[in-house]
Amino acid sequence: MIPTSFPSKEEIARLTAGMLIEIGAIDFNAAEPFTHASGKQAPTYVDCRKLISFPRIRATLMDFLSISIMREAGFEAFDNVAGGETAGIPFGALVAERLALPMTYVRKKPKGYGRNARIEGVMTEGQRVVLVEDLTTDGGSKLSFVDAIRETGATCSATAVIFYYGIFDGVEKTLGDHGVQLIHLCTWWDVLAEAKARGAYDPQTLTAVEAYLNDPTQWKPA
Repeated sequence: MIPTSFPSKEEIARLTAGMLIEIGAIDFNAAEPFTHASGKQAPTYVDCRKLISFPRIRATLMDFLSISIMREAGFEAFDNVAGGETAGIPFGALVAERLALPMTYVRKKPKGYGRNARIEGVMTEGQRVVLVEDLTTDGGSKLSFVDAIRETGATCSATAVIFYYGIFDGVEKTLGDHGVQLIHLCTWWDVLAEAKARGAYDPQTLTAVEAYLNDPTQWKPA
């Protein structure tokens, strides 16, 4: 069933943040920070892959993501939904089902044998494609996926994610300069606000997290 009526963007952000906290997809630890793929340390970690194991929350967030795509990009804006390898594949499939559109997925790199393709499924020249992913930090990996989509002759003017860090400068401009609109459900700021409202973490941890969010490039453990 195609979703058509849902809460405001602000309420979707609050509810999404709460669901991520509820299922343990959010980790805050200022004493023993996490090392991210960039090599930098942070007191925050999010794992959207956990969502696939929680059917009620999974279904609700996929409804939210589908309606956000239609509200922000257009109800008839796309002909194909592409999931990014690997975390975006299940979410791409679930969104495609809701929007009644074909689903494809994009590899991070050619598989090295057979057709050596980056696009799996059927994507044709002229199709308007929305890229679905679990999250974005600085938007860099999205550009590679978008370029692979465009190489088929299709267009890709939007990427939709469950979680957007929302703490690094220039991300939306970088994507915008590449002709890509960013659609997201919530950010670290929404999670922090909901964590405070729920008393989900001790005040010292939340203070450290807030300090990181305000200046992520310079943050260091106390």
